[in-house]
Amino acid sequence: MNKPKKSWWILVIVSIGVMLPFMYPYVTFDPAKSRVEITSTTIQYPVLVTHIILAFIALVAGFLQFIDRIRLNHPKLHRTIGKMYVISVFISGILAFVLFFYAENFTKSLAFFVLAVVWLFTTWKAYRKAVKRNFEEHRVWMIRSFGLTLVAVVARLIMPVILLSYVAFHGFTLPGGIDEMIDEALKVNIWAGIVLNFAMVEWFILNRKLKKL
Repeated sequence: MNKPKKSWWILVIVSIGVMLPFMYPYVTFDPAKSRVEITSTTIQYPVLVTHIILAFIALVAGFLQFIDRIRLNHPKLHRTIGKMYVISVFISGILAFVLFFYAENFTKSLAFFVLAVVWLFTTWKAYRKAVKRNFEEHRVWMIRSFGLTLVAVVARLIMPVILLSYVAFHGFTLPGGIDEMIDEALKVNIWAGIVLNFAMVEWFILNRKLKKL
C-alpha cells in the first residue's frame, strides 16, 4: 500500500491554509464581512455562504478520498466520504448557478458558470462509474472532478503571477491604480485556474496511463 507522498500533504496543508482565511468571513454569517458585494441578504447571501461551506467540505472530502489507507482498509468509510463529496459538489454547484445572476462582472460570472457546469459533469461521471463498479474509470473522473474542486485554491495562489503580468503588460506602471489592477486580475484568475488545473490533471492522467503500459 502506497503512503501519501510529502507533496500530497503539502498540497493538503496549502489548500486548507488558503481556503480557511477566505472562508472565515462567511462563517460569521455577517453580510457586512462578505468579500463579494451583497445586493440581497435574503437570497444571495445565504446561497453564497452555503455554496462556500459545501465547497470547502468537498475539498476536505476529496483529499480523504485519495488516501489509499482509507480506500483499501476502510471501504465503507471511503464510500461514505465519497457520498459526502458528491452531495457537497452537487448542491454547491447548483447554487453557483443562482450566484451567476448576482455577479457584478460578466467575465467573472461566466468563469464561475463554466466551472460549475464542468464540476457537476465530472462529478456525475465519477459517481456513475462507481455505481457501475468501473473503479478504474471512476478514479480517472474523480481526479478530474477534484482538479476542478482545487480551482478555487489555484486561482488564489496564482494571483501574484497575474498581478505581475498586469504590471508588465502596462510597462510596469499602474494606469488605473492598485484597485483597478486587482479588479482586472480577479476577472481572469478563475479562467486561469480552470485552464491550468485542466492541463495538469490531463497530464497526470496521461502519465498515469503510460506508466501502466
